[in-house]
Formats: sequence, C-alpha cells, structure tokens
Amino acid sequence: MYLCGKELQMSKHVIDKINYIVALITEFASAHRISTQQAYQYLQRYKGLDFVDEYYDVEHTYSFENTVEDLTAYCKRMGGNLA
Repeated sequence: MYLCGKELQMSKHVIDKINYIVALITEFASAHRISTQQAYQYLQRYKGLDFVDEYYDVEHTYSFENTVEDLTAYCKRMGGNLA
C-alpha cells in the first residue's frame, strides 16, 4: 500500500482483523438471509462493526455462529430489528 509515495505496512494483527471482519459480515449475511451489502450497512448502522473492532481479541476466539449471535443481540439493543 502506498500513500504519497511512501509504503505503508500493515501489521499482521491488522490484516487478520480485516480478514476476520470481512468473513464475519459474510457469515452474518448468510445467517440472516440478507446480502453482504445489507449486512455491512446494518452492522455499520447499529454499531456492530464498532463492537467487533473493540472486542476482536475475544470475539475471534469464538465460533462464527456464536459471534453472529452476539452481534445480533448487540445490534438489537442498539435499535436493530433482525431476529
């Protein structure tokens, strides 16, 4: 990655976190039978992505199924309506 002619290197931790979040959005979409774009927008609107970012170190140790359940419950508390 380049910015103003300087190479930026992302740490392995950051790359792993990005890959995890992308996969989680896909799993969330599948679990709720919505598109990945809709899942991303929903998780963004109801702070699910902030939740995953903040608690990544714990959440990534759980199964995607458990994390999708956590995200669903969290977003519901934040005003979301997916069951």
